[in-house]
Amino acid sequence: MSTELKANSLSFFESIIMGVAGSAPGFSIAVAISGLLAAAGAVSPNALLTFAVPMLGISVAYKGLNKRIPNAGAAYEWTKGVFGRFFGYFSGWALLIAAMVFMVTGSVPLGTATIDLFDPALASNVILTTVIGAVWFLVIGGVLITGIELTSKIQVVMSSIELLILFGISIAAFVHTGTAGAVTKFSWSWFGFNYPPGTFAASSLIVVFLYWGWDVTSNLSEETKGHPPNAAGNGGFLSIFVTIASFVAFTLAALMMFTLATASGFSDNLIYHVALAAGLGKAGGYAASLALILSSIATLETTMLQFSRTLFAMGRDRALPGYFGQVHERTVTPVRTMYLLLGVGLVMIFISSFLPSIAAILTDSVSAIAVQVCYYYGLAGLVCAWVYRDSFKTSPATFLGYVVFPALSAVALIVLGLYAISTFNLTTKIVGIGGLLIGIVFFRPKGYGRPSFVAAE
Repeated sequence: MSTELKANSLSFFESIIMGVAGSAPGFSIAVAISGLLAAAGAVSPNALLTFAVPMLGISVAYKGLNKRIPNAGAAYEWTKGVFGRFFGYFSGWALLIAAMVFMVTGSVPLGTATIDLFDPALASNVILTTVIGAVWFLVIGGVLITGIELTSKIQVVMSSIELLILFGISIAAFVHTGTAGAVTKFSWSWFGFNYPPGTFAASSLIVVFLYWGWDVTSNLSEETKGHPPNAAGNGGFLSIFVTIASFVAFTLAALMMFTLATASGFSDNLIYHVALAAGLGKAGGYAASLALILSSIATLETTMLQFSRTLFAMGRDRALPGYFGQVHERTVTPVRTMYLLLGVGLVMIFISSFLPSIAAILTDSVSAIAVQVCYYYGLAGLVCAWVYRDSFKTSPATFLGYVVFPALSAVALIVLGLYAISTFNLTTKIVGIGGLLIGIVFFRPKGYGRPSFVAAE
């Protein structure tokens, strides 16, 4: 088996689509915006825009670092190169844990959306939804094993349909509120900072989870075409603006079309309820369910890609067993990493079926994932600031963009993650913190090298 991925497999456009699919606007709106409304209340639009700022700072960091060293390991490789093996390893490990937890977070709503197409009354059945989600999980894994080129083509089709549905439903929602009247009139105070007491940390973690996933483009940099330059880094950066617009549009629609208490309870599929309230009838409901299915498939695919490429890079580097650092001769895909992911993912999905409700599954897993993301995103931001620290000598603009902005964004995320830990319940602490600590068992302080950063062009 080879240790080289298939180069020039993804175009710049496909990279942008991968970034959008990673953040999964359809999935995130459907299952997580209601949680944000429950936490932040009427100022949810403010939360989406406020915490988009550090996310953009980290995306700039990824853009700058990917320009220096394109690598399937992305944050793992960059962090190792500047801060050493220990921090590099745990940056990669944090992503692996976040991806593992998301196997449950992504698969369960996929089961719910599938049931909604046939009998919505059964959508609250935890066992049934997890079983259907597990079947989807296996099907998606099978597609990924066939190779990145087929995966990307399927991704483009699914994400395009998803975005068209979201655009259509959001337009219908705003037309409805403008003609039939809104339950709650639009208010600029929704963009203010009047957060309910004690909700700031919870709100910010939900938003971090909402935006997470665009960085898959950098994990696919070894497989992305080199034209235009730094296509993978730029693709991730540009994709964030699509998700920001989608999140804000549906949050505003929910605030105008429902009472806050009602909108906060739509954790099954907010898009579905917006479509019905906008007068789109059964066709709108089916379209909303289809959007959630397509988005869930898309984001599960990108999360699996992130997991497989990161584990592959760590295996190739001998930070984890070298068994995982090889690709299949025919598909040029790290299939061994996929086999591990499928096995562990099925176990975690099975365990989740014993939780009391789908809402509990989503709430606990969102917080556990977000703290992992704060950690490895934060490290990447600090790495970028360090790598470009001398840029003030030649370009103040580069210094502000690649040092100041990423550094401030990194500090904000790390502080947020540390503070949020104190607010976790027992389940979230076990998954979020325990998952990270388990990595100590597999850490190898010796045996793999460090890259050297090359001068930026």
